[in-house]
Amino acid sequence: MYRDPDPRFDSLGGHPVALRPLRVGMIGIGTVGAGTFRVLARNQATIAGRAGRGIEVMVVSARNLSRAAAVVGPGVTLTDDPLQVATHPDVDVVVEVAGGTGPAREWVLAAIGAGKHVVTANKALLAEHGTEIFAAARQHGVVVAYEGAVAVSIPIVKALREGLAANHIEWVAGIINGTTNFILSKMRDEGVDFAQALAQAQALGYAEADPTFDIEGIDAAHKITLLAANAFGMPVRFGDVQV
Repeated sequence: MYRDPDPRFDSLGGHPVALRPLRVGMIGIGTVGAGTFRVLARNQATIAGRAGRGIEVMVVSARNLSRAAAVVGPGVTLTDDPLQVATHPDVDVVVEVAGGTGPAREWVLAAIGAGKHVVTANKALLAEHGTEIFAAARQHGVVVAYEGAVAVSIPIVKALREGLAANHIEWVAGIINGTTNFILSKMRDEGVDFAQALAQAQALGYAEADPTFDIEGIDAAHKITLLAANAFGMPVRFGDVQV
């Protein structure tokens, strides 16, 4: 069976090829951003061994630079201007983990316009502005990767776009909001009321201090918008989803 050559080795003697690390800029270093940074730093050797090249986070934007410095340590450039990250000449990939839809749209489009690939888990941004963002990515020949925006660690986006590309999908169903799943399970299994179940979810960190997006169905609507676009080959139209 034919296999693509391993990019870590040359085609003659199987000797390791020294590829420079993929250079990453991060917009945001809050809870999600800090976790992402630590995983990339901790798993450097594993990533390089499997992918054939390492990943180097070289610049990070943050509102609180002193707190960001405590996370990233020395050797990483810090800035309070996300556009500096988005357009940095040495960055290959911009990771947007700041959240929101207004400024984040500007930053992502700036990164795409500067020829950067983008990674984001910002489901609200893509559900509301995905058509514009994906069109810009096609125009500039870059990739917008967003597997973490739907179902977190379950690779549903890649499965729909690649693994099931030859299949006709008629419907999609699943539990796509963990907070409401926790709340409803508590109400059913333990007989607690909604307010008690929500308070437990917040105490455990499953629900935000402002749980509106979860309990009003907005988070689920963002996710189903992206799932529908991938499953049925339709434009991303959050406004057409009934919440």
